[in-house]
Amino acid sequence: MDATGSDQHPTVAAIATAAATGAVSMIRVSGPKAIEIAGKACDGQIQRLAHGEVRYCKIRDTMGEVIDDGLLTFMRAPRSYTGEDTIEFTGHGGILVTREVLARFLACGAEAAGPGEFTQRAFLNGKLDLTQAEGVMDLISAQTRLSMRAARGQLEGYLGRQTTKARDELLGCLAHLEAWIDFPDEDIDPQTGQELKQRIEVVLATTSKLLATADQGRILREGVRTVICGPPNVGKSSLLNQLLGFERAIVSETAGTTRDTIEETINMNGLPLRLIDTAGMREAGDAIEAEGIQRTQRQIEQADLILEIADASIERTQIASFGDGSSKHLLILNKSDLQTHESWKDVDAVCISCTEQRGFEELSEKIRQLLNFDKVDWGEHMIAINARHQQSLLRAQEALAAALQLLDPKSTNAELASVDLREALDALGEIPGKVDTEDLLGVIFSSFCIGK
Repeated sequence: MDATGSDQHPTVAAIATAAATGAVSMIRVSGPKAIEIAGKACDGQIQRLAHGEVRYCKIRDTMGEVIDDGLLTFMRAPRSYTGEDTIEFTGHGGILVTREVLARFLACGAEAAGPGEFTQRAFLNGKLDLTQAEGVMDLISAQTRLSMRAARGQLEGYLGRQTTKARDELLGCLAHLEAWIDFPDEDIDPQTGQELKQRIEVVLATTSKLLATADQGRILREGVRTVICGPPNVGKSSLLNQLLGFERAIVSETAGTTRDTIEETINMNGLPLRLIDTAGMREAGDAIEAEGIQRTQRQIEQADLILEIADASIERTQIASFGDGSSKHLLILNKSDLQTHESWKDVDAVCISCTEQRGFEELSEKIRQLLNFDKVDWGEHMIAINARHQQSLLRAQEALAAALQLLDPKSTNAELASVDLREALDALGEIPGKVDTEDLLGVIFSSFCIGK
């Protein structure tokens, strides 16, 4: 796709601001006929615009009646977000008037843009690589400062540069190996005194370093699945309400009040926590409570973090272990404003009081430590790969390891290593979009909002 456009790449338009009433709204038009369409919509007021020029204009209907007035900005290809001629009209933020303006642009020859179409065109026109395009959506959906910073780093192209650098190094390795295969009479050493293996090991180390950020990436994008569990009447719902800062769950002295799971997301010092309040763990009194307890078990099995809460004022009892051991686990003793029972002495736990709102700073810090976010050295750039990146990196890692085995001095099949190196090249190229990714694009950009 090029910035000049063609019949295959029509001019598209969409509302680029939220579908809600506001002070202003913005409609974006991108493609080869953007200026022509804007001229029709403005009844010929727009002529010979320079790049970056802003003009006041009125959008008129077919009868010449004014729909809206505002500022129209023109960006000439390739110096625009999409790399195409682009018009952005900023008008009044009413829902109806904004839709009417969009309808006018469509009537004048534009086509409705699909989800993520502007960003997809930016990618196809070389304005962004695929990781930067994904960074756009991550930035829009960021819930915390940490996730925003990670998205910002990806949008600035750091991940793309890292994988491209690794891929370029691998290309040199492959060229050397294939030269040895194709020109056996030239006395080319396939291992070059272990130098070739060392170069591949450097690339392998890069993939390992990037893969190590997978958990952080998932947490920053999706939040930590945090299950609050324990016996009835120990303060699970009270803890949820205290962490949220408002009354989300019903609190009652009657055991078994919580029958279903309740889920809310909070920002805890930069960490998005998906808090899930669950039914109390005990012998069920009826079928409804039994179903609630089964749902609790399912949530525990899927949890990243289990907050087990107990009543510090009563005797400690032997409780069945929670989860399969893969989840982080933190014991919380509630009701510490009452006299703590001696059976809890020397137990490793965080003491809180939901009644007196005490212990929550310590709880927050303990959660950060448990999740290792207090030890993460993000450095100048934060890298937090997503599931797509992880799959590609794992494929590259596996192929690189296989190539290294074939390049071992004891191996008699060193020439086969080129097949594995090509597999690693393709896998690394998928990350910034340097290989055929047509099917992949549909999956990625379908998750975008219309107008972006």
